[in-house]
Amino acid sequence: METFLIRALQLILSLSILVVLHEFGHFFFARLFNVRVDKFYMFFNPQFSLIRAKKIDGKWEVRLFAKNVPANERPRKDADGDLMLDEKKKPLLEPIPLNELPDGDWRKYPETTEWGIGWLPLGGYCKIAGMIDESMDKAQMALPPQNWEYRARPVWQRLPIITGGVLVNFILAMVIYSAVLFTWGEEYLPFSEAKYGLHFSKTLNELGLKNGDNVISIDGVSVEKRADFIEMVLIEGKQNVLVNRNGAETNIKLPADLSQQILAAEELDLVSVRHPFVIAEVSAGSAAEAAKLMAGDSIISVNGKPLFIFQDVATELAESKNKEINIGYYRNGKADSTKVLISENGKLGVAVNMVNLFFKTKKTEYGFFASIPAGINMGWETLTSYTKQLKLIFSKEGAKQLGGFGSIGKMFPKTWDWQIFWSMTALLSVILAFMNILPIPALDGGHVIFLLYEMITRRKPSEQFMEYAQSAGFFILMGLLLFANGNDIFKAIFK
Repeated sequence: METFLIRALQLILSLSILVVLHEFGHFFFARLFNVRVDKFYMFFNPQFSLIRAKKIDGKWEVRLFAKNVPANERPRKDADGDLMLDEKKKPLLEPIPLNELPDGDWRKYPETTEWGIGWLPLGGYCKIAGMIDESMDKAQMALPPQNWEYRARPVWQRLPIITGGVLVNFILAMVIYSAVLFTWGEEYLPFSEAKYGLHFSKTLNELGLKNGDNVISIDGVSVEKRADFIEMVLIEGKQNVLVNRNGAETNIKLPADLSQQILAAEELDLVSVRHPFVIAEVSAGSAAEAAKLMAGDSIISVNGKPLFIFQDVATELAESKNKEINIGYYRNGKADSTKVLISENGKLGVAVNMVNLFFKTKKTEYGFFASIPAGINMGWETLTSYTKQLKLIFSKEGAKQLGGFGSIGKMFPKTWDWQIFWSMTALLSVILAFMNILPIPALDGGHVIFLLYEMITRRKPSEQFMEYAQSAGFFILMGLLLFANGNDIFKAIFK
């Protein structure tokens, strides 16, 4: 439960930062061009809001746990006082004149923005006056465009208003990457330092790579990092892997459909560095504690099998669920053994020493000025890599791996680590920027397509068409959201 809460808090904090700054990008350009912003909210606020604030006559009014301000509209009547209906027999709406609203009614002061925090932490929004979006104000849109509305502005002003969120998210990612490099530098374990070789997933084992091999190159290109290996074989589809196996070079030919095989097998850890099993911490109430294992103990055997590599020991433990086994270990230079009742999840209940404690890592430090171009480069590389990865989801196997908030949450560490948190936030910022620029109605990219059409043809798409497109895009997005989060729920229940 503690792990779940830590990951949930990291996810909510990360998305809150990203969404608020994304919406601020829209807000900034809207106000730059004197377009009114009706509302700016962190989180969604169906029915009521946790906090609402608005500046009225130079003074701030704040309301807590209050119902939302109703839309400034009422049914429209003809000269005889009868309701006016549209072609679908629904009442036509009209804005309520401001002079008919009572003092203190926030709708009477549309020139200032309503700021707030909603109670549903799934995003946020910036409601720009005169813009056809998911919060369409149909009564206002039925009137002629006003000078302070989005729709009254020329294309060259509307375009930056629409793309402002994406622009801010991508700049934010590069700023975060630069800050991470400046603060912590870049550190990784070169394959050449992996004394005990590499450990591969079951699928890669079946295709010819053996645990203990060390990768030299792929398609003739030297490979130094784990991330490079994954990028080259899984995303770029490179096939010829040259490895060092027991001192001799061996070439392994991977199949062209490797990515689909990996997705079908649902393997998350394709390759890792093999390292000794040395206990760093024993969990309270665990099988290891009951067996009196201690931090610093080095596992050397399981049930008489001489095993000391972490991955090999973990595999043996997974095959011994609910069994009492014999664990051999070194403590203070002396060999000993103990009986351990392995839990139903096939684990001892310990944390192990990190791999970088056993091998020499490569670390690059960055000064302030050097970190800026390095951060920009990392941002571009992340965007390029993510774009390449999208092709993986356009298949039966890839679609099954599409995940929602649960999958994103699992990307954060089990314990709070600021370096990983900010690196993950930068990655999510790149993803948010890319996803929002896709040419789907209801996303920023959909609006951009319509603006480009207007620039080329010198004609605006009709407002009715825009409303239909917005509604269609909204349903597409809701469908994708339900599908992705449904995958998470299915996996949590049945796998």
